[in-house]
Amino acid sequence: MKAICCVKYGPPRVFQLKEVEKPKPTDNEVLIRIFATAVNSADWRLRKAEPWGVRLFFGFIKPRKSILGGAFSGEIEAIGKNVTRFKAGYQVGI
Repeated sequence: MKAICCVKYGPPRVFQLKEVEKPKPTDNEVLIRIFATAVNSADWRLRKAEPWGVRLFFGFIKPRKSILGGAFSGEIEAIGKNVTRFKAGYQVGI
């Protein structure tokens, strides 16, 4: 699958379109196919590492998780074996 990855801290040009392995949900997780997402101030601050103290939690040299974002909408594609509240095909948004 393709994803926009933040490969290091800095200006917007640090983002790169990369081919990444499709994740598999663990027992208590769901896999969501994203249809739409938004960029908000939290994403901007994390990419820029401002204030500098965010590096204590997200990685000193570069972000530990290169795919940013927390606001999205999409469809559940797969569920873990312990998930009972959701089913594949449900429309979700956060």
